[in-house]
Amino acid sequence: MFRIDGAEIVLVRLPLQFRFETSFGVQTEKLVPLLVLHGDGVQGLSEGTMEAAPMYREETIAGALNLLREVFLPRVLGQTFANPEAVDAALGSFRGNRMARAMVEMAAWDLWARTLGVPLGTLLGGNKQEVEVGVSLGIQADEAATVDVVRRHVEQGYRRIKLKIKPGWDVQPVRAVREAFPDIRLTVDANSAYTLADSGRLAALDAFDLTYIEQPLAWDDLVDHAELQRRLRTPLCLDESVASAQDARKGLALGAGRVINIKVARVGGHAEARRVHDVAESFGAPVWCGGMLESGVGRAHNIHLSTLPDFRLPGDTSSASRYWATDVVNEPLEATNGLMPVPEGPGIGVTLNRDFIGGVSELHEEYRA
Repeated sequence: MFRIDGAEIVLVRLPLQFRFETSFGVQTEKLVPLLVLHGDGVQGLSEGTMEAAPMYREETIAGALNLLREVFLPRVLGQTFANPEAVDAALGSFRGNRMARAMVEMAAWDLWARTLGVPLGTLLGGNKQEVEVGVSLGIQADEAATVDVVRRHVEQGYRRIKLKIKPGWDVQPVRAVREAFPDIRLTVDANSAYTLADSGRLAALDAFDLTYIEQPLAWDDLVDHAELQRRLRTPLCLDESVASAQDARKGLALGAGRVINIKVARVGGHAEARRVHDVAESFGAPVWCGGMLESGVGRAHNIHLSTLPDFRLPGDTSSASRYWATDVVNEPLEATNGLMPVPEGPGIGVTLNRDFIGGVSELHEEYRA
């Protein structure tokens, strides 16, 4: 059992090391909400992956922080829980807002694991000491620049290259990369930028031996994805449209995709992420861990989740130094030859770089039971 005595909400703004363009637009910095839960003399950490505007899904940072203050933290502060699933159940009566709820649930997992002195991955049921990772590469200025950035990351040993695509920037860059690198594991991510009317354009990607096409259609759709999958040889990977284990079951049963991208915050936390993993495994569908440009806190959570057995494809948890000149955690999270070591120690295995955070935080609030 563990008790939650207090909490901190911290908001930091981090400049990205590179310009990151997707079908949503261009990103040069990241606003990162952090949650610290206090109890039993230890701290549990989590990170929110919602954005300032509702682009990826419907949640926003402002809305999430308000829910934490007014609804979610009052439900758990001063309470004793048998395990993190009990925290998940305490928040289960609230509809939607899974990313905000995940901040509480994930921090509770870290707090519980640190209380027990056990790595989070072990408590989740994982057994790996390192996990395969790939990279997610934004839209570049032209095909030559795309091939160049792919080459740099292939030389660094990453196990999968993912290209962001959008209407008008799809077949040409993928063809250029495949011709330059005939043997690499290559995927594309559309971030819901297409419609079923674009199926001919998407079918042209069948020629390039892609491992999957990620979320080509609407963020809340399964039916049109099923129709599109029937028209393509390349497997579809569901991302935004899977917010729960029930969504995963329905999507796989419909044939809307053959691969699932699990983002732990998108589905509401580790308990539901593990259920999504188990559903996919029962269908024989591989899963992998997606990324949302996380700082070291969210990245460490992702690495531990990826130790579960059905994470059979490389995830997005590449080296933190690709993204940040200075991270919010003290421990380096760096991949070597496409393998990311699981952080050692109890919980998620990282600690906050308080001195750095103090200089870049835009908000710091403390709450007690």
